[in-house]
Amino acid sequence: MLDAPSEASGLQLAEDILQTVKSQSEDDRDSFFHFLNDELDVDADRVLEMAKAYKEAPTPSTYAALAQAAEPKRQELFRKLNQASNATTDLVQLRAKLLKRMRDQPELGRTDRDLLHLFHSWFNRGFLVLRQITWESPASILEKIIAYEAVHEIQNWDDLRRRLLPADRKCFAFFHPAMPDEPLIFVEVALTKGIPDSIQSLLSEERQEHQAEATDTAVFYSISNCQAGLAGISFGNSLIKHVVRELSLEMPNLKRFVTLSPVPGLTHWAKKEGLARLPEDSQKLKQMAAHYLLDKKKSDGRPLDPVARFHLANGALVHKIHTDADVSEKGIAQAAGVMVNYLYDLPKISQNIELFDCNFEVAASSSVRALAKQANRAQAARTE
Repeated sequence: MLDAPSEASGLQLAEDILQTVKSQSEDDRDSFFHFLNDELDVDADRVLEMAKAYKEAPTPSTYAALAQAAEPKRQELFRKLNQASNATTDLVQLRAKLLKRMRDQPELGRTDRDLLHLFHSWFNRGFLVLRQITWESPASILEKIIAYEAVHEIQNWDDLRRRLLPADRKCFAFFHPAMPDEPLIFVEVALTKGIPDSIQSLLSEERQEHQAEATDTAVFYSISNCQAGLAGISFGNSLIKHVVRELSLEMPNLKRFVTLSPVPGLTHWAKKEGLARLPEDSQKLKQMAAHYLLDKKKSDGRPLDPVARFHLANGALVHKIHTDADVSEKGIAQAAGVMVNYLYDLPKISQNIELFDCNFEVAASSSVRALAKQANRAQAARTE
């Protein structure tokens, strides 16, 4: 493959290899992964030799030799495979299988790093295309929206219709030219009057529909990544920014951009803290959620909650906490029904990003900060 005599034969060989890999058994694919990982790895001795030569004489030619030696042959193979028809989709799916194998065989991570390195280039924001998903979109795309929805399950086609067809509902997705029929990530948006306090009211079959021009708030209530093979490549930041820009231009009546977000780590954290169950009192539950979101950190200093990390890193602030906001089985299990509005205050987004990047400072409204302080005082009183 790496020494194919002509471009035509190389393309045919690439297609043959990809078709073979797709039809392989688990054992054969495992062998292929180890071939990539071991047989097509870098030659460490050669790298050391070229690094020494470059150190002694840092010329363009010694630099080129070092760069060539430091690149594993599997990267060249992946680039050649990507020339085949539909190869980008196949390679993304191949990485999804590789990630599963790495749970038991972490040493395959060397191959994964090379695929991820290439994907960061191939899926650069400059290549992505923002498209609105509507009820008139091709059925094949709509079926994938139903399948990939990861936050609030789409029950059936009627449910999907309620999320796409009304004038106060929108959905946007990123696509890649090499994968035109595969959404990479999508966001569902509700246009509302005021800030909603529950997902039930937002998705209710009986809700009152608004004319788009009569609304003042855009609510991002579900963001779903679609391709497991693109894990580690962040699209959400760019997606939200571009959708905000799109909606701002289309509807100047919109004054606020917020989320209605889950708190997926709340119950798990509470159990680790020794709490068998979260408080039933609404105010105490809000206090605990505020304390968790603002004060609980990972070892690197970032917020413990993954959704909080995402939105805070994108410049949002923790605006409001709601109880009984998601009474689904999933919502109760992960956060006792708690949901959060993250506010994208457009003039302050850059400032919030900078503060978060510098020292992981959590931007929050005064009301949420007050809740966290109340929780801290209550905890201090219990330990006295």
